[in-house]
Amino acid sequence: MQMLNQSKLNNRIKKSHTLLIGSLLIFVGAISLSWNYLIKMKDEIYSEMKIAMMDKNIEKDTIVPDKVEETPIADNLVGDNNIEPEEKEIDYTKYLGVLEIPKIGLKRGFYNIGSKYNNIQYNVTMVAGSTLPDVVNGNLILMAHSGDAYISYFAFLYRLNIGDSAFVTYNGNKYQYKIVNIYEVPKNGIVKIQRNYSKTSLTMITCTKNNDSTQTVYIAELI
Repeated sequence: MQMLNQSKLNNRIKKSHTLLIGSLLIFVGAISLSWNYLIKMKDEIYSEMKIAMMDKNIEKDTIVPDKVEETPIADNLVGDNNIEPEEKEIDYTKYLGVLEIPKIGLKRGFYNIGSKYNNIQYNVTMVAGSTLPDVVNGNLILMAHSGDAYISYFAFLYRLNIGDSAFVTYNGNKYQYKIVNIYEVPKNGIVKIQRNYSKTSLTMITCTKNNDSTQTVYIAELI
């Protein structure tokens, strides 16, 4: 009788072990099946966070002024610059013109003022009142975002110095400009452009690096 009871006890222990092992296997299987789902959810949430952060940067760097005012100044002579223009074939069918600044690796086309793509949310934007490079003593005014967003085409303008070169290709001709002045203005909807009216100019405007309250204006003259 004692041996029979011991045998039943052993059988119960084995069944308990089997049940425990089975439960563990089911638990591990459930974790394994849900792991990929959890990873996918994490990636989607992270992606949404990145997009939200990008949108925040774009909103922060919006720089469309309500008014651009030009102020004549005296001649501002600068020394020679040894930077040579990059000779690359450009497709003129898509853009009105192309802005190139070799020092910061920038090459970006821009559209005519009347185009729906002439919008700071998409491209380097030509400001109303601008003239094209072939207009003597005119002023081509371009602006774009700075910051970390994918449309921040002027993100590295802060690296430019007086004397650096910029190039605009328009109507089959490449025009070389040299930066003669860099200054900041308050971000209040009005950008005052201080330039020499006896010079054909290129003006570039973007938000000031590490300063949310000002915009930086880069004045370049045709050489």
